[in-house]
Amino acid sequence: MNLLLADALVVAHFLFIAFVVAGGALVIFWPRAAWLHLPAALWGAVVEFTGWICPLTPLENHFRELAGGDAYTGDFIAQYLLPLIYPENLTREIQLMLGAAVVAINIVFYTLAIRRHRRVAAG
Repeated sequence: MNLLLADALVVAHFLFIAFVVAGGALVIFWPRAAWLHLPAALWGAVVEFTGWICPLTPLENHFRELAGGDAYTGDFIAQYLLPLIYPENLTREIQLMLGAAVVAINIVFYTLAIRRHRRVAAG
């Protein structure tokens, strides 16, 4: 059960990261999504810029330890999701670039959302 919880946290973590990076695209067509996305994007950028650890990481590690450690080598989560969430050679410079990428990508999405909203409002 603990391993299942740890794996579920990895999936949730991955989905949250995807939402932080690309959730601004939802705002283009569903402007109210900004109420969820802006705080998430802000959190994602702050975590990268400051080097903080997301609270999901220690929680996942806690459940892995309760389950007896890394007992699932070779499955989908270990093979594909963990390296995306926890890259091996993550440096401070890479974290800063990731934070800047989050901000830049979302500036593009929100610019498109504002333009679309203005077009729709105008006629």
